[in-house]
Amino acid sequence: MKVKEMQLHQRPREKALMHGIEALSNRELIALLLRNGTRSQSVLELADEVLNRYSSLGSLGQASLTELMEIDGIKQAKAIELQAAFALGKRIAFDVLKESEAISSPQKLSEWLMQQIGFQQQEHFLVVFLNQRNQILAYKTLFVGTLTSANVHPREIFKEAMRIGCAKIICAHNHPSGNPQVSDADITITQQIMECGQLVSIPLLDHIVVGGNRYVSLREEGYMREI
Repeated sequence: MKVKEMQLHQRPREKALMHGIEALSNRELIALLLRNGTRSQSVLELADEVLNRYSSLGSLGQASLTELMEIDGIKQAKAIELQAAFALGKRIAFDVLKESEAISSPQKLSEWLMQQIGFQQQEHFLVVFLNQRNQILAYKTLFVGTLTSANVHPREIFKEAMRIGCAKIICAHNHPSGNPQVSDADITITQQIMECGQLVSIPLLDHIVVGGNRYVSLREEGYMREI
């Protein structure tokens, strides 16, 4: 059924006007972003196809332009608009986090990290830079690819930390498998960063591993005992 053939209260745009945007399902929100379907399917049916292609909104948010354009009915303009919507959501989430009083627990930061890198298909290593009161100054992804002690360089981490002028750092990376269980390589990298942080008086507060919608804090798990 085409959207124009539906009753007014069932149409995504009209439903949003009557009840607010929060009343819309994921399907209806995607349909609003897509705006129109194809000759053979309504925009809601196209939204169904998009959601069926990906296991979660998180994985959809990481889809490349090429992957999105493989879906019949999504050309370059629609694919870019979908990417823009997810990118804006991530930036809003970070602004909310940055404006909070302080990072007081790994859970608070991990909710954003899972959205930011939890569904990436490659490992991404990022660093969050904090002031003396544990408020976020900035963050930056420094390494992409298979992470080992050979390609995660503490000197690059602390070079950036000193450029920003932060007092503390938190490191994070994702496991593309979706399993955030800590590996031996994760522990080795963490120890190296801790040692370097002690030398330059910029302590590493935590190293968080995320996978999908799960996370592990190396600090909470006891892997960050003082050297």
